Amino acid sequence: MNDLTFPSSMPPASPLDAQEQSLGQQPQQAAHIAAVPTTGWRAATFVPAVIGTALLVYGLYGWLAQGGMSGMEWALLSMIGATFIWVALSVSTVGVAIAGLLAREQADARPTAAVQGIDVALLVPVYNEVPQNVFGNAAAMLQDLASRAGPHRYTLFVLSDTRDDNIAAMEWQAFEDLAARAPKGFHVHYRRRTANTDKKVGNLAEWTRGWGAAYEGMVVLDADSLMSGRAIDRLSSELSSDPNAGLIQTFPMLIGAQTVFARLQQFSNIAYGWLLAEGLATWARSEGNYWGHNAIIRTRAFASSAMLPRMRGRGGRDELILSHDFVEAGLLRRAGWGVRFLPRVTGSFEETPATLIDYVIRDRRWCRGNLQHLRLLGTKGLHPVSRFHLFHGAVAYLLSPAWFFLLVIWALLGKDSETNVIRYFNEANPLFPDWPPAMSHIDSALFLVIMYAMLLTPKIAGAGIIAATPRAARVFGGVGPFLGSFVVEVALSIAYAPIMMIQQTKAVVRAYTTGSEAWAPQARDARQHSWGTLMKFHWLEMVLGLLLLSGLMAGLISLWLVPIIASLVLAVPLSALSGVQISNRAPATFRLDSPYTLREPAIVRHAMRERARLALALASPKAPVE
Repeated sequence: MNDLTFPSSMPPASPLDAQEQSLGQQPQQAAHIAAVPTTGWRAATFVPAVIGTALLVYGLYGWLAQGGMSGMEWALLSMIGATFIWVALSVSTVGVAIAGLLAREQADARPTAAVQGIDVALLVPVYNEVPQNVFGNAAAMLQDLASRAGPHRYTLFVLSDTRDDNIAAMEWQAFEDLAARAPKGFHVHYRRRTANTDKKVGNLAEWTRGWGAAYEGMVVLDADSLMSGRAIDRLSSELSSDPNAGLIQTFPMLIGAQTVFARLQQFSNIAYGWLLAEGLATWARSEGNYWGHNAIIRTRAFASSAMLPRMRGRGGRDELILSHDFVEAGLLRRAGWGVRFLPRVTGSFEETPATLIDYVIRDRRWCRGNLQHLRLLGTKGLHPVSRFHLFHGAVAYLLSPAWFFLLVIWALLGKDSETNVIRYFNEANPLFPDWPPAMSHIDSALFLVIMYAMLLTPKIAGAGIIAATPRAARVFGGVGPFLGSFVVEVALSIAYAPIMMIQQTKAVVRAYTTGSEAWAPQARDARQHSWGTLMKFHWLEMVLGLLLLSGLMAGLISLWLVPIIASLVLAVPLSALSGVQISNRAPATFRLDSPYTLREPAIVRHAMRERARLALALASPKAPVE
């Protein structure tokens, strides 16, 4: 461990042996998971997706093969299949979720009296975050836990990697405030590392090696994480009752959304995200995944089987594994520990970036980390489902260049054979056929309808269930306001999707052509970017949009590209719109209301009060506010 030259308040050391894992050698299993029936659910998820994709590809093959198949045709057909199967997989995941709900599968529940209490550490790694927000959330969580008087014992650790001395000074002051106000029986500790070696991965690893032996479980939280006492107690009880569980992940819901883009993300998360989460939990079972926060981990399992090594990077240099959570989940499962997903645990929250630009900046870091997963697919001993999670994480970003490739190809195809830019041969060789066959307006419309229908199916299914359930619709403000918000959300999502396609394509290119991505705290507060910043950030989308628009006006491009063209041309105003704060006086439909905007959970209201109180206390250190 580093020598502590910064202010620190830590308990006596409780060292835990934690060895870096070998990615090239399979370890001996440390635990054995009881067999859980998964074959049927997994077949119901993957088989329909494969069959649906095969049927589409076969149909397109029949159209393309009229004049014989060329290399370009095979490339186009392969790209369509590679993109469509992931869309189909989302649809089948929703189908599995609905089937599981209809089968009346119940969420696991543990009677409190039957649970043996354990020692749990609440870990909050921070890096240049807003101190009152971090410690305000922490205060609310501790007080909510104290009010429950559950069987478990909790200790909170704020693990700081902050490099800004002014922010660090406020962290220490906020820590002293929190320690003085902590409920009886709850201990609070703070540690600032002298060097942020290996970022969050290194921060958690140092805590595990130095103090991990004293705690059966550790709840890993992000700086913006907020969990109710009930949710934390539920995770602790599940870990205590399931000796084979190495990690249990919740489904965090988004809170604090004030801008158009944040409300868009929040509405989608709450209205549809639960259905995809339910489907994933149904077929993944003990081979679930980890999202890096709002989860509980068995400390000894983590130390013995999930300590990450560095991987070989460009030029043979050691490289930090960036998207560590997926890999840690895979290593835990490799060692025989169960990785479970409990989407029905309520009271698990996080915040979201306020603007499109802030979302993209965060997304670049995630893209670079997820693309690393392709080089980790060969890790020895991983469960096939763990490999799928790693592959899927990378594909989530590679799909954007694939969609961009298809956009370019369809633009070059034109409306008919007269406007087809791609030809294998010219008029000097009339015996060689044109490629590909002209796509009629009917074919174009049909293809567009199929793709949009598949892309929107998860949303339509989630919205349909809510609209058809009076009790669920009421928490969204009623059927009318909910359906209106649904239409607005779909329209805005369609408008932002092409912009995100270009930005994620740029992120993929950056990941393969630049050495690193800046590591900065996530911007969560509402703010408007200047028009100059917006123009500089979105110039590529505008240029591509204007090129496509000129082709459309010249009669060279099919009308089905109009929604994409409009989005790209209007990228700057759409990005500006993303940061507009939504007024409470706006019509209900345009507020994109959800249960957490209409009625904030008690833990959220408590956290906001603690943040406000602490902000005043930090501004007036000599006269803290009671």
